[in-house]
Amino acid sequence: MKIDRRKAIPMVYNEEYFESGLYRMNTRCEKWDLMREENHDDTMIPLWVADMDFPSPPEVQQALLNRAAHPTYGYTEPLADDDQAVMDYWQRRHNLTIAREDITMLPCVVTGLKLAIQAVTEPGDGVVLMSPVYGPFAGSVEATGRTKVDCPLVKDAKGRYTMDLPAIEKALQQGAKAVMLCNPHNPASRAWSKEELLALLHLTRQYHVLLISDEIHADFVYAPAAFTPMLSLETENVLSLCAASKTFNLAGLQQALCLCKDEQLRAKFVHVMEAAGVRSGNIFALEATRAAYQHGDAWLDGLLAYLDGSRKMLTAWVEEHLPKAVLTPIEATYLAWLDLSAYGFTTEELMRKAKAAGVYFTAGTFFGAETGEYHLRVNFGTPRHILFEGMARLEKALQE
Repeated sequence: MKIDRRKAIPMVYNEEYFESGLYRMNTRCEKWDLMREENHDDTMIPLWVADMDFPSPPEVQQALLNRAAHPTYGYTEPLADDDQAVMDYWQRRHNLTIAREDITMLPCVVTGLKLAIQAVTEPGDGVVLMSPVYGPFAGSVEATGRTKVDCPLVKDAKGRYTMDLPAIEKALQQGAKAVMLCNPHNPASRAWSKEELLALLHLTRQYHVLLISDEIHADFVYAPAAFTPMLSLETENVLSLCAASKTFNLAGLQQALCLCKDEQLRAKFVHVMEAAGVRSGNIFALEATRAAYQHGDAWLDGLLAYLDGSRKMLTAWVEEHLPKAVLTPIEATYLAWLDLSAYGFTTEELMRKAKAAGVYFTAGTFFGAETGEYHLRVNFGTPRHILFEGMARLEKALQE
């Protein structure tokens, strides 16, 4: 029997690879299919929902194909290698040591937000958030019958945001029971420094409240900034919510993680989760997540290099073509926060004009009715020819 000993040629994840993108229409894709269906426009460019237009790592697709080849899809449970893949990945990429018992698998991060709030607060309790921030933060507080306590971020002349620690302390003094943090921040593109996080932790420790840290964008931080996991600074009264979904484009498979080193807190979280009947063990999500965490490093390194180039190009483009706009410095994520207040249009008018020009963004008011007014969020996790065609349409819209 002749054995072929030739090795497979490794993929090269360079600019050409990511610029090629992929055709996503007719795949029940929310970003493309739903947008075009709702707007009755087959030519509209989507620069909205946080979903990238790049193929997931080939190892992910192969893992799914391998599992699909087995003709039975019964009850499934995560096993030791699923946890090990998570542990190894966070150690390798973020220098965070996690034990197997620290991991609880979830369908999605938003589910985790709601469960965490329910685990340690009572109806009516105040929960601090910092707008502008991902819409489901406020939605999770309201859906669970708690009271939203908004301590808006402070914005400087260059569009960079910082936490309003005095306002947060006042809220805690007045009885708020939990603080929700987006780390890194969506939509403000902040990679919080270790010093900033320690200052926030000082307050949550002092007032003995839960800190819920949404770290789903942990992998998207650009030098010289760095991502600091909350669990690397504190182990008590801290829950970290994360997933492979944003990093490797797996959101449709529905799997996320709650990382918690506080045994008592974790027990409360799991109790609420079980009481709600929430489970995670999706056959294909397990396969994809494990493959991504085990084999996706080269792909991710190439993606980050491509996105780093895109953010720099987008920053230069805005300075040249939209001189009155303020683009928040992009330290993290693949989401840009664009202040268009100087053009004199409300967010509603901006969205209407952009859609008429054939480009779709996320309205700033999704992140805060007041703090998001006059803003659009731009998803640059797409091939550059799509990104800049969409931005050119926005430029034209603002001139009409």
